[in-house]
Amino acid sequence: MAKIIAIANQKGGVGKTTTSVNVAASMAATKRKVLLIDLDPQGNATTASGVSKHDTELTCYDLLVEDTPTKDVIITETSGKYHLIAGNSDNTAAEVKLMELFAREVRLRNALETVRDEYDYIFIDCPPSLSQLTVNALAAADSVIVPMQCEYYALEGLTELMGTIEKLASVVNKDLCIEGILRTMYDPRNRLANDVSEQLKRHFGQQVYRTVIPRNVRLAEAPSYGTPAMYYDKSSTGAKAYLALAGEILRRNKNNQKISQTA
Repeated sequence: MAKIIAIANQKGGVGKTTTSVNVAASMAATKRKVLLIDLDPQGNATTASGVSKHDTELTCYDLLVEDTPTKDVIITETSGKYHLIAGNSDNTAAEVKLMELFAREVRLRNALETVRDEYDYIFIDCPPSLSQLTVNALAAADSVIVPMQCEYYALEGLTELMGTIEKLASVVNKDLCIEGILRTMYDPRNRLANDVSEQLKRHFGQQVYRTVIPRNVRLAEAPSYGTPAMYYDKSSTGAKAYLALAGEILRRNKNNQKISQTA
């Protein structure tokens, strides 16, 4: 059964989509079967997967609003070797329509139950806001990866996000937890970045991934070619960092499984 991981942060520009696409591709490269869901109305994860967000017939809208069977919405051919449920500007309409629907917070969770056994990991790229789409993602997820830049305002936003996740957990998903906090666009020459990084490790300990995603031109360029960084330039520091992150996620989950089995 797949582990479902939402990639979320209420702050924009922190690397959510870059992380979603590249960690999905890196997991797929380890021979795991992966599904990526693009809930962001910008549809950038769809484009970065080599899929036209304008020409896609079925998207998250059809899944969440029209009750289209999940298998019919999944795109199996992407540049990242993972499966995809595409997103585009119709996601904005989905958000409005969801307000009128019964059990609107759990529609994604219910839809994924029909395919969950077919995957090892399902990643959800969330919008940069606490919208109905994000609530659906957090209601469906087992855990959350929080990408963040090492700067003061990002640290402030992280505290708010933690509070939001705690509230949602008490209402729609009691098992929701933090999978990990990921430092993105990291520049070790920046004193503030180092200071914030140390604060993160002090306050959140093992929840902070050891892997750090550096500022990297190849990571920024790859989406314009419709491909994850590892297929654009596998020798780049960005591609190597996301492969390392995939390895760290796998190790953590393997260790957690061992603990639960012996408990």
